[in-house]
Formats: sequence, C-alpha cells, structure tokens
Amino acid sequence: MKNPSFKGTANVHRLLIVVLVALVIGGLPLLACAFSRAPASTSVTVVNNSNLQFKHAYFSPVDGNNWGPDQLNSSTIGPGTSHTLSTSCESSSIKVVLEDQNGCFLYKTVSCSDNSTWTVTNDSTPDCGSS
Repeated sequence: MKNPSFKGTANVHRLLIVVLVALVIGGLPLLACAFSRAPASTSVTVVNNSNLQFKHAYFSPVDGNNWGPDQLNSSTIGPGTSHTLSTSCESSSIKVVLEDQNGCFLYKTVSCSDNSTWTVTNDSTPDCGSS
C-alpha cells in the first residue's frame, strides 16, 4: 500500500520547483538590465566671460579630490571663448574644475542628468590656496 502523504509532498515539491524556475526566468531580464546599465553622460559648456585664461579643466566626484585627466588636451579657454567638456557620470552630479594661468582654481557642481552651461565672469572668485 502506498503512503498518500508522500504523493502530496512530491506534488508540493514539483510545484515549488516550477515556481522557482518561473521566478528565475522572469528575473533574468531585470538582472541583465541592472548589470548592463551604462553610466550617464553629460556635457558642460564653459563660457569664459572673464579676463582669465583657463589652461586645464578636470572632472571630479562631488565629494572627492581625485580629479580625472585634463579635458583640454593642451588647448585653452581664453577670454571671450567657450569650450564644451564631456564625461560619463557614476553618480547624479559631478564637479568641474578649471585652472587658470595663475594656478588658481574655480569649481562648479553640475547635474549629470542634463547638459549645462557654466559662465565664468570676472566676479568669479578663484581658489588660489592659502597664503
């Protein structure tokens, strides 16, 4: 004589396996999307309406000082000119750093969700370090 409770247990196990397989198959597209999401990219147009000449431009995390490579590649942003910088973002915002001909810096935080314009004027106060 067969044990009727064993048959019920086997059916429960089969049902559980089917449900788990369905969950795994259904969740694969979500996992693929999460792992393949490319970082956001943004561009910042620097408009130089100041008397300064910028020799270097960098991107940095907002809360860090580990700047990336020089974005100007041996060019400059002279008075009355503009230059568009582009980068990818790992977070929602990024810091743009400009270095002028005197070795002083200007900083601006921009959103990575849209392209922006940063207009530098003679009223902008550069960071020239401690004296």
